[in-house]
Amino acid sequence: MSFGFLGIQFGFALQNANVSRIFETLGASKDELPILWLAAPVTGLLVQPIIGYYSDRTWHRKWGRRRPFFAIGAILATIALFAMPNSTALWMAVIMLWLMDASINISMEPFRAFVGDMLPNEQRTSGFAMQSFFIGLGAIIASALPYIMTNWFGVENIAADGGIPDSVKWSFYLGGIAYFTAVMWTVFNTDEYPPDDIEKLKSENAEKGVFTGLKESFMGIFKMPTTMVQLAFVQFFSWFALFAMWIYTTSAVTSHIYDTSDTTSVLYNEGADWVGICFAVYNGIAALVAFLLPVIAKHISRKMTHLIALIIGGIGLISIYFISDPNLLLVSMIGVGIAWASILSMPYAMLSSILPANKMGYYMGVFNFFIVIPQIVAAGILGFLLKSFFGNISIYALIIGGISMIIAGLLCVFVQDNEVPVDLENKQTT
Repeated sequence: MSFGFLGIQFGFALQNANVSRIFETLGASKDELPILWLAAPVTGLLVQPIIGYYSDRTWHRKWGRRRPFFAIGAILATIALFAMPNSTALWMAVIMLWLMDASINISMEPFRAFVGDMLPNEQRTSGFAMQSFFIGLGAIIASALPYIMTNWFGVENIAADGGIPDSVKWSFYLGGIAYFTAVMWTVFNTDEYPPDDIEKLKSENAEKGVFTGLKESFMGIFKMPTTMVQLAFVQFFSWFALFAMWIYTTSAVTSHIYDTSDTTSVLYNEGADWVGICFAVYNGIAALVAFLLPVIAKHISRKMTHLIALIIGGIGLISIYFISDPNLLLVSMIGVGIAWASILSMPYAMLSSILPANKMGYYMGVFNFFIVIPQIVAAGILGFLLKSFFGNISIYALIIGGISMIIAGLLCVFVQDNEVPVDLENKQTT
């Protein structure tokens, strides 16, 4: 049930490691990068709760509840992955990012609810850890693809006309194929449990209609249970940090460590490829740590496990400032990988424990507001902060991100990690 996440992470990893490189190659300045990235979180804000809401209310006797969304998202994301590296102007790349992120979200959002649907509470921590493993495995390969294309297969790493290199283009093509293949494997090889009362589901769908459903999706933020509210603050600072890292690592590494901002130079493209390797390493660490986290959580609790992991990740990000040897970046990425493994599993394990099965997708969609809202905030203020207070030096964005991740860890202290579902209509444990 989690294998499809291997493909989904090909899409996200290629996006996270290469979009800033593509934007800079097409002429974007450092202070413009956050605004250009705004397409991704805005798309998530619109798509995730809607998909979550409607995947709860979908049932097909052959294709089930979540799998139709997996398939539609896979088809659209594959098209977007093939189109993105062929952008010839900055505005085209921004539109492609918008389409790619929307398509990935159509697949990804129901996958979170899928584990909650299929597993009992005592197995969910392990279930989300398995998702983290496949996310890490997919991202290892996808993040390293431009480096592999250049150094193993001799694909050109610098475009003759100063455009997007062939190494990046072929990475996206292979990523599109991997995305489609892995997601469709899950679609064709996993069965789903039917709703308890199919006729009741049909009746509720007929009564509510499309606009009522949309309203419920976006108003759900005001009906969150206590644990979800507490986790929302943790998520906000965690994903602010991640977004800062994804936007600025290429710029920070190439300027701070490789000492160049010339996107047509050999040195810049070597640095950009090495960022892909760094991202592959943190995802590899996440894949390995994913299976250790449930064991630790049994001894010290899920929230304390998450606290420790986030603080380690924050220290990892801040440490990049003190590095001059590119190889030492891999040490920093160990800390980031530990945090990433926990971010992908612990909040969802804690949240799914208190949610009713018939609204799992809905609340997972609402919860994802606190993935996209911090990204929107980061896109709105990071460029201003760097330009106004830090001389437009990208490395300071990573320091800000590291501090934000440490704050997220400390906020875990206030999370109530309950082990029983809550009747959200009557505010009672069940």
